[in-house]
Amino acid sequence: MASNPALGEQALQLDHQLCFALYSASLAMTKLYKPLLEPLGLTYPQYLAMLALWEEDGAMVSTLGERLRLDSGTLTPLLKRLEAAGLVQRARAAADERRVHVHLTPAGRALKAQALDIPACVLQASQCTLAEISELTQQVRTLRDRIASVSVSPPTASTEALSQESP
Repeated sequence: MASNPALGEQALQLDHQLCFALYSASLAMTKLYKPLLEPLGLTYPQYLAMLALWEEDGAMVSTLGERLRLDSGTLTPLLKRLEAAGLVQRARAAADERRVHVHLTPAGRALKAQALDIPACVLQASQCTLAEISELTQQVRTLRDRIASVSVSPPTASTEALSQESP
């Protein structure tokens, strides 16, 4: 991919990096959720897993991993901790033991009622309207999907030389 000389040196400034804006916003969001999730006994990744399970109880582990964009090495310990806390149960499918389903326990289903106020707290803390949050969420999802569908190669000396020769 040829570099764009119009971007210049400013393109390498930290505050001009979309990746840094997203990364630091993610850190701020996780920090915001921490005190909201403590009374529920959940970490932020566990909360995300519970959100997915509140939508689809009995989901397969592989489906849950795809939905959360987590590999099995990250998801399995997370699910084990939720299981140890009595919030979920993992069960192998009788027809195909390679398939593992995750089911909410009564305590896991009951936790949903305790989590109902969290989105309103986050909305208030963001100082945004619901429409602004919805639009931003859609924009970030679109960006995520676009990036996920592209493969890039690091620049090479020959592509850099070509970009400097182009008018």
